[in-house]
Amino acid sequence: MKIDIQKIDSGEESVIIRYKTLSPDLKRIIGILEKSENKLWGKADTETVNISISSILYLESVDDKLFAYTGNKVVRLDGTLNSFITEICDEAFFRCSKSMVINVNKVKSLKSLSSNRIDATLESGEHIIISRRYASDFRRLLKGGR
Repeated sequence: MKIDIQKIDSGEESVIIRYKTLSPDLKRIIGILEKSENKLWGKADTETVNISISSILYLESVDDKLFAYTGNKVVRLDGTLNSFITEICDEAFFRCSKSMVINVNKVKSLKSLSSNRIDATLESGEHIIISRRYASDFRRLLKGGR
């Protein structure tokens, strides 16, 4: 891959990407460049789509595959749950179990469960259980701490 970088003194900054096939590395680069728009690239059915980070209700890791759930679709993302948390650095996302991250801004209601767990109902009506390992951190987050 050839990379050309030019410094300009005036005018609008721009980036042009020319490719034969859209590889995972290029998708990641595009994702970084579009980060100001807070979009992620992934696969929904047979097509490559981008989704707004703010539209994600929760993310789930199943068999080493990462899925983002929005109100109307499921998108398979590249990477892992840990890489998502590290790269996105968005305070709205909270790890609620070993295999799941929820968007706190999409939580509609909370209910305490036995064994120090929390049932979070999302805007979509789905119920996500916050495990006891993460429940105390979640309560601290709700009180304004991280």
